[in-house]
Amino acid sequence: MNDATSISFATGPMWAGFIIFVLAMLALDLFVFGGRKIHRVHVKEALAWVVAWVSLALAFAGLLWWYLNDAYGADVARTKTLQFLAGYLIEQSLSVDNMFVFVMIFGFFAVPPELQRRVLLYGVLGAIVMRAGMILAGVWLVQEFEWILYGFGAFLVVTGVKMLVFAEQQPDLDQNPLLRWLRGHLRITPEFHGEAFFVRKNGLLWATPMFLVLVLIEASDLVFAVDSIPAIFAVTTDPFIVFTSNIFAIMGLRALYFLLADMADRFHLLKYGLAIVLVFIGGKMLALPWYHMPIQWSLSIVAAIIFISVVASLALSKRQAVAAKEEA
Repeated sequence: MNDATSISFATGPMWAGFIIFVLAMLALDLFVFGGRKIHRVHVKEALAWVVAWVSLALAFAGLLWWYLNDAYGADVARTKTLQFLAGYLIEQSLSVDNMFVFVMIFGFFAVPPELQRRVLLYGVLGAIVMRAGMILAGVWLVQEFEWILYGFGAFLVVTGVKMLVFAEQQPDLDQNPLLRWLRGHLRITPEFHGEAFFVRKNGLLWATPMFLVLVLIEASDLVFAVDSIPAIFAVTTDPFIVFTSNIFAIMGLRALYFLLADMADRFHLLKYGLAIVLVFIGGKMLALPWYHMPIQWSLSIVAAIIFISVVASLALSKRQAVAAKEEA
């Protein structure tokens, strides 16, 4: 038997079943729980969805262990389950950076809160399709050219260092080349038309600002996927583990945004923590010829970095609030 890290266990029905599950959850969100009516997502609703997606991810990990323990034994079950949990934590942590970008995009276009939910749902659908393609391409590259893992590692280290250096810089969306191209080649209405991406005016098709928002959200996810997908290859190259951990993280991101968007400025130091995570993961990949870190260590270190970043951010925000109050 192959060792626990090299076994590829997922069958066609398992892939089909997971994809059907994801589509069913999206349909429930779109047509049942949220309804088709426009509404603002409040903290209580967002918290319920965050808890639901985290619970589903943990339940999936439990089912994964149960199946693999019966089919391949305890060692494979333990290793693959830890790989999923580590991948999920890495993807969920790195996807938080998307949240800051969403806040910036919605603020730039002054998108009303009640219109944000649907565009993020379509953003999730696009992200699933894009990431599926990128994951399959990445797995193929790693299997064909094993040395590319070291290229991924170097890329993550460089990206993490750049994030540390430029963490305080805010991009100027007015100068974004994609946005400038869209504005130069499309007829765009000056105002929103509900959740519509296109409207007809005087027989002509016009794009709405909501379409620009959608394109920028999809583009931002593509950029972040370039970082996050190579990062999970430090944990596993099993396509099923990579895909499922990615999807659970993406599905929970939208709810996490609505839960934390109003408090985004309180997590000032989280970007530094995410940058350190990238440097750590990249360094781990570069060190593979000499040292293979146990999965549970990687999981613990990433969790510790994120936890310390969040606690330090909240402590700094509290200190700044107290100082501002004293000055007033």
